[in-house]
Amino acid sequence: MLIILILALVTSFYLLSVLTDDYFVDSLLVIAKKLRLRPDVTGATLMAAGSSTPELFTALIAVFRHNGVADIGTGTIVGSAIFNVLVIIGLVALVNHKTLQWQPIVRDLIFYFLLLSILLFSFWDGKITLIEASIFVTLYVIYIFAVVNWKKWLHYRSHFHLKREARVGDVEGVVEKHPLAQAARWLLGLVVPDCEKHPKLYWLTFLMSITLIGVLSYLLVESAMAIGGILNIHPTIIALTVLAAGTSVPDLLSSVFVAKRNQGDMAISNALGSNIFNISFGLGFPWLLILLFQGKTVTVAVDNLMGASFLLFSSTVMVLVLLFARHWRLGKSTGAIMIAIYLGYLLWEIWRASSGL
Repeated sequence: MLIILILALVTSFYLLSVLTDDYFVDSLLVIAKKLRLRPDVTGATLMAAGSSTPELFTALIAVFRHNGVADIGTGTIVGSAIFNVLVIIGLVALVNHKTLQWQPIVRDLIFYFLLLSILLFSFWDGKITLIEASIFVTLYVIYIFAVVNWKKWLHYRSHFHLKREARVGDVEGVVEKHPLAQAARWLLGLVVPDCEKHPKLYWLTFLMSITLIGVLSYLLVESAMAIGGILNIHPTIIALTVLAAGTSVPDLLSSVFVAKRNQGDMAISNALGSNIFNISFGLGFPWLLILLFQGKTVTVAVDNLMGASFLLFSSTVMVLVLLFARHWRLGKSTGAIMIAIYLGYLLWEIWRASSGL
């Protein structure tokens, strides 16, 4: 039974990765073109939100699940944020040594620090109130407004190049030609139109992708809960590690690929923008819904989440300090340190799970 559940978990991860990157984000890029959005705006909003949709659906399903396991959704998003900051930015530092454009990164870091501060404050008493949930969602609306107007306020030249070729789905011979990727695309193509072949059906691609992401996210939550029950591991620990890393695969692959094309700014903006979406909307929106429908507070597992939240906050401070100290350049040593910190965090969580803490 355990092997079947693990296979279901891994299959869900892989299908979510292909579905999100090759179908859902493609439909978002068409929508961005229709709306005539700037590339940097698209990268920080639609692309970041699109690649983070699995985390959003995981949080939604977890918070409305019959057992009320909201900690799985919260843990997945907090763990995913740690993964994005340490692993994605760390790998970007290893493959891209170009001086970064500081204006959009400063924008994202300002909102990110604000969100993390509110998150730590909200977690302190182990309960989420309606006011706190509303603040998270409101901050995301303000963030979108800032993204749209940031270039006007600071008068900088954007050198983002948002093209289909700047994403991982186009790494010929590495991803698309892999037998597993071809099988996944064939399976998903039976129900989801391909935007490249049927550009006029982008709206159907968008709707079908959303639906399948919801189904696969439900399978993720149920299989993760079952695995945790069999192995006697707290669901939050599984969410902070396994689910967090698995749902962050689309962000990881696309960020590293664009970084190799000297688009380190876009890679970091995608990682930070994904985290901003995850924390403000991915956590805030499910909390807001459950509080509006059920009219009570949402409890969170403070013991398991506070340590991870502090690590997330301190890691972000470290990134900011390093960027300032190195004049907006990230070197290989910086990337290696960040990845080593994440590996240490994983070992710590594994030790906690094995010790029953």
